[in-house]
Amino acid sequence: MTPREITISTHLLLHHLLPFTLSLLQPPHHQPVHVPTLVPHAPTPLTRSRFSAEAQLDFTTRCNASCFHRAEQEEQMTDKLAFETLYADGFRTLTTVEVEDDDDDALHPTHAPEWRWRRRLKRRMKRQIYGADGRFNIQGDDFLMDYPFSTAVRISTGCTGVLVSQQHVLTAAHCVHDGKDYVHGAQKLRVGFLIPPSVNGTKAGLIPNKKPLVRWVRVKRTRVPRGWIQGPQEVSMDFDYALLELRWPHRRPFMRLSVAPSSDDLAGNRIHFSGFDSDRPGELVYRFCPVEEESSELIYQHCDARPGASGSGVYGRVWDDALEHWERKVIGIFSGHQWLEIDGENRDYNVAVRITPLKFAQICYWVHGNRLDCRQD
Repeated sequence: MTPREITISTHLLLHHLLPFTLSLLQPPHHQPVHVPTLVPHAPTPLTRSRFSAEAQLDFTTRCNASCFHRAEQEEQMTDKLAFETLYADGFRTLTTVEVEDDDDDALHPTHAPEWRWRRRLKRRMKRQIYGADGRFNIQGDDFLMDYPFSTAVRISTGCTGVLVSQQHVLTAAHCVHDGKDYVHGAQKLRVGFLIPPSVNGTKAGLIPNKKPLVRWVRVKRTRVPRGWIQGPQEVSMDFDYALLELRWPHRRPFMRLSVAPSSDDLAGNRIHFSGFDSDRPGELVYRFCPVEEESSELIYQHCDARPGASGSGVYGRVWDDALEHWERKVIGIFSGHQWLEIDGENRDYNVAVRITPLKFAQICYWVHGNRLDCRQD
């Protein structure tokens, strides 16, 4: 076994031993999250998509203090939560929504974190890889087919997605739409499930380091929030998520969604995600890191990532009051890279879209099709 393989195995062993460590942690003390109700209107037919856009896998934005502390008005937020549905035949609809809620804080959050530089960095960092590369290739049947790595899937446009139900995949909006039109590959969009060598007929050990094959499944329909389609780029990053509905259900475990808690309420203040980084073709790549900063809409971090990882499900260990234990849940979607200018200083981060109560209500409705089922479990 090579030193790198030993390092990978050690990290993955710790990954699996973490539940024992978590059992020693005290659950966070916080009020239950209130999720508003999203009420959709009847869909309006739109013209067919031209599928004229090019997929942009290396997604970068810029933001300043006003952008970071931006607060949406209720009417603006309701407009951004409207969504387009793209069907396999190119037919599109627009669904506007209303938000029913008796808790004003859900629509006008007052708990957006104060900005602070947690780390003073003396040099400008190389984009997307920060210092020593902290990513690990996931290899071997035992790991590839093991939860949570088995929830990561490929998107045929070159991105990553995460299984969030038996028939739904969450990914980044920019993987299927450039903000003006759907990308070429969205017309025949497919989701790829990894098949380890031993499952696809290769006997383990005969061909060392053989990469897994991919089984592709067609997408039945795609949903994208209007906040991504209509907004300027720095605002759109807040809505860089899309949900894909598969033509057929799969049989693999999926990861449940959660409203993203404060990073202080994540076990170890740590997030994780696995994706198909473009510089490691054919490999599933795992990484983890602490949360550096957070706004009401985004999670800022220095998890090493390259194009292709966009759309990965960002998860953390969240305390589940009903089950009374820490559970891995998707709390965001890896989007890309953002330069921030605050108080005259520039910093660069890799960024995940935060699942807020309103976004949770929207994605949940997309999954279940029944707003009554959409509450924080």
